[in-house]
Amino acid sequence: MIRHSDNAPAPMQMPTLFVPHGAGPCFFMEWNPADAWDKMAAFLKGIAATLPQRPRAIVLISGHWLERQPMVTASANPELIYDYNGFPAHTYELRYPAPGDPALAARLVELLGQAGITAGEDPQRGYDHGTFIPLKVMFPDADVPVVQLSLRSDLNARAHLEIGHAIAPLRDEGVLIVGSGMSFHNMRGYGNPRFAPISDEFDHWLSEAIAAPPDRRDMLLQQWDEAPSARLCHPPRAEEHLLPLMVAAGAAANSSGRKIFTDRVMQTTLSAYQFG
Repeated sequence: MIRHSDNAPAPMQMPTLFVPHGAGPCFFMEWNPADAWDKMAAFLKGIAATLPQRPRAIVLISGHWLERQPMVTASANPELIYDYNGFPAHTYELRYPAPGDPALAARLVELLGQAGITAGEDPQRGYDHGTFIPLKVMFPDADVPVVQLSLRSDLNARAHLEIGHAIAPLRDEGVLIVGSGMSFHNMRGYGNPRFAPISDEFDHWLSEAIAAPPDRRDMLLQQWDEAPSARLCHPPRAEEHLLPLMVAAGAAANSSGRKIFTDRVMQTTLSAYQFG
């Protein structure tokens, strides 16, 4: 367990979050229409003020890092990975120099191992855009240490809930656990009016599932692909943007969940959720 100074106040239990990270570097460039991402940016900017205290560190699960087994960034100073294409030149010069936290990385691997989940550390991996883009809006000073946690490449929903269960103790250690993805992520659906009611239907189901008692919530999320319009919103083998939600929900343990943001962007409904 991570030790705290005798003079430091005891950490308060942190919530867990699932937030949308937008499209590429959308918050830092011109878009058409110009206000498309304004509400989402305002939501992300306001998150820090809603927390019970400043996070000691952040564990972020991005939809853009998949490995055979869970991996964590272990560098003290991770670089940025500009894993988006075709955007303005200045978006490849964005900076987010948040420090890593090797001790927290080791703690993550320890907790996962205690739950029987093999995990590893990657000292070379940097922050992908699913990490640095939303955090640059949420914590613009880049002064909170960050460790990124990968998804499993098998995309198994139950396995990701179990990963969340394993790392839940971090909430009592001052660590904010954030899933970063999109509640709708069908690239063919963005901008298509036909997908507005489709995304609404799945969003309604997802929001009710998250608000259910924790045991039932976990059961429903394990079977998310049976929900109305689920596979139209997250096509088969492309649900990596939804799975960070499973980790956040698993880490919630017995805390209740609720929708904290929603907006219509590019003809689709996109939402954010909080547990605890």
